[in-house]
Amino acid sequence: MMLRLWRWYRNCLSVHPVKTQVISSGFLWGVGDIVAQSITHSTAKNHLQISQDAGVEFKIDWKRVAVTSMFGFGFVGPAGHFWYQGLDRFIRLRLQLQPKSVRFVAAKVAMDGLIYGPIDF
Repeated sequence: MMLRLWRWYRNCLSVHPVKTQVISSGFLWGVGDIVAQSITHSTAKNHLQISQDAGVEFKIDWKRVAVTSMFGFGFVGPAGHFWYQGLDRFIRLRLQLQPKSVRFVAAKVAMDGLIYGPIDF
């Protein structure tokens, strides 16, 4: 089942790369925010142990999830797609490194962390 799902996703990436990455990014940012809210709630509940807040039940802030998902859809997905596409081209053509080689991957990770990392908060 997971292998079929992975193949379907890879096919979507090859046929509609930008659309697939935009949708994936928005979905993952939204799910990530729900997980972050849950962890924040449980950590606050366990560490603070404030008597009046002890009975506070976890409620997802859907407005926050929507805003976070829109950031994934509107910025991270498209910007990431074009950044990595350009980075691959630069490393392949300017640095003349073979794709999927250790040096190619190391250069890509280093350049991504140094250049795009600070922008992508």
